[in-house]
Amino acid sequence: MDFSHSDKVKALQQRVSAFMDEHVYPNEATFFAEIEANRKKGNPWVPTLIIEQLKEKARAAGLWNLFLPESPRGAGLTNLEYAPLCEIMGRSPIGPEVFNCSAPDTGNMETIERYGNEEQKRQWMVPLLEGKIRSCFSMTEPGVASSDATNIQARIVRDGDHYVINGRKWWSSGANDPRCKIIIFMGKTDPDNPSRHSQQSMILIPMDTPGVKVLRHLPVFGYDDAPHGHAEISFQDVRVPVSNILLGEGRGFEIAQGRLGPGRIHHCMRLIGVAERALEKMCRRTLKRVAFGKLVSDQGVTRERIADSRIMIDQARFLTLNAAYMMDTVGNKIAKKEIAMIKVAAPRMALQVIDWSMQAHGGGAVSDDFGLALAYAHSRTLRFADGPDEVHQNQIGKMELSKYL
Repeated sequence: MDFSHSDKVKALQQRVSAFMDEHVYPNEATFFAEIEANRKKGNPWVPTLIIEQLKEKARAAGLWNLFLPESPRGAGLTNLEYAPLCEIMGRSPIGPEVFNCSAPDTGNMETIERYGNEEQKRQWMVPLLEGKIRSCFSMTEPGVASSDATNIQARIVRDGDHYVINGRKWWSSGANDPRCKIIIFMGKTDPDNPSRHSQQSMILIPMDTPGVKVLRHLPVFGYDDAPHGHAEISFQDVRVPVSNILLGEGRGFEIAQGRLGPGRIHHCMRLIGVAERALEKMCRRTLKRVAFGKLVSDQGVTRERIADSRIMIDQARFLTLNAAYMMDTVGNKIAKKEIAMIKVAAPRMALQVIDWSMQAHGGGAVSDDFGLALAYAHSRTLRFADGPDEVHQNQIGKMELSKYL
């Protein structure tokens, strides 16, 4: 197994890193200042000028839509080739969107690319790829334990040439954003099907369809993540054409598995980028702070934490690259254990590294001065997103036990 990067990937790494250095990192403060200015005006849910400007620069530089493994609509990169680029983008909270590689749009575009028909691709895939609109994914529900997606209660009922949708969803990422124009919605079309995994379907719902109502935004540890955010949405007698169904009735779980494999790789690589930047901040901070008569970097506990951080980050990276390699070579289904393993390991690793970096920064770390509190909040949510730790651990445990039955 050889994880060394090809010349093509090395060149892209250099280009993405240079773009981040020149355009992204220097404009993080500009982004947050713009959001704060909009908030003071009474509406933080406004697309920022700086992101739109940076997106145009990234597109002009040929650093656009780098995901979509082996697709003619993307950059033609495999999961293994895209992984290190995703890590670099993940170092900044604004990085992924600048390159049109941010969640949930990447997962939604991959879903439409893989499971949509040509009209669905024309109507929604093209404007998403162009960065003209954004999207959201609605699966989780407040009334049930959605870690078991068979619990989903939202209904999709056929009525002639239309489906009628009723239900309530939350943690629908991006639904607050005025650029969000399309929802991928998961609900039950056949609740009495004896197969629990054939009851669900996925369907496309335009955001402006009558009956779709954003009830509230959901903050994460007090952060509203404007203008993106996460929303609770009510769907009441929402009617969409039958042609909006993805792949066919009862195929929702099949689509979910196809969607979540690459998405988990993306999340984990971004988290590795977050952890790398937290470690960098820890090193820089401790090399110039003095406590008890010597540099904090000379304290034994600090060096232990720096060493453990490096070990943990590299472990997570190799696990993730291995999962990406297997997805490319044997497919998501055979690689399900490796995908589950990284989904547990990467958020845990990132949270620990960020926490140690926060300790090194002192009390200011829990403010917004260093970006660590925001990084911690975002990273903590990823122990839930795309399946909570417990679901993945249960799956890994079952696969291990099966060897001895």
